[in-house]
Amino acid sequence: MIFKKNRLVLLLGLLTIFMMTVLAGCAQEEAPGPADNGQAVVKELKLATTTSTEDSGLLDYILPEFTKDTGYEVQVISVGTGQAIEMGEAGDVDVILVHSRAAEDKFVEEGYGVDRRDVMYNDFLIIGPAEDPAGIKGEADVVKAFTAIQEKQAPFVSRGDNSGTDKKEKGIWPKAGITPEGDWYIEVGQGMGDTFRMADEKKAYTLIDRATYLNLKDNYQLEPMVEGSPELLNPYGVIPVNPEKHPHVDFEGATAFAEWLTSEKGQKMIGEFGVAEFGQQLFVPDAK
Repeated sequence: MIFKKNRLVLLLGLLTIFMMTVLAGCAQEEAPGPADNGQAVVKELKLATTTSTEDSGLLDYILPEFTKDTGYEVQVISVGTGQAIEMGEAGDVDVILVHSRAAEDKFVEEGYGVDRRDVMYNDFLIIGPAEDPAGIKGEADVVKAFTAIQEKQAPFVSRGDNSGTDKKEKGIWPKAGITPEGDWYIEVGQGMGDTFRMADEKKAYTLIDRATYLNLKDNYQLEPMVEGSPELLNPYGVIPVNPEKHPHVDFEGATAFAEWLTSEKGQKMIGEFGVAEFGQQLFVPDAK
């Protein structure tokens, strides 16, 4: 009888320990993830964006604050605009932040994205070696500058990656009546940072966005040659991927990201970025 009673007590004790372990495990699983404001991290948000937003340092500046405010951790996939749009079309990401308006409008018109919003703009410039073999330094007309580069057969490094920058460059040559080809024209199929490095190594000209140039210029010798032309304006837009095309995307998170970028706080941070370090804005906020 005593043996049965002890056995029962032992079984009850083991059952109690088991239940306490299970409850502790559940509590641990349900505990909110760490966030600066104590808010639970909901899930990871996938963003495809241009190399310029990463190479410039902008994303490192604004994304921690977005995570703090919303709980969303952002996985950044930094590629050219063309590839970012392709990833959106395939449903591989939740939201895109790119800079090629015609391609962005097509992305929305074909039903892959919804609610495109203006976010910011900066501009492009042509940079080149101090020797300036094409004699374009100070030229106000970018078409004339491209013409001079081709006539002098001065080396020009093109991104050649279907990015927003590449699309901008490829759109200027036809205005000059030029099909760029030959040994002087070098397509590298790389992001902006790598293209800058290669152009510097070859003492060549290249087209670059101002934000990336200012962030990386101290590492290289190339100098601004042509800037301020209206054709060099560089606007950016944010577009959530359409959940009707891809039901698995996190449309709620994508919308939160678009709303935060275009909010008063997001726009203020974009406008402040670079001012302390470079003495000028790297991007101009322009959310409507």
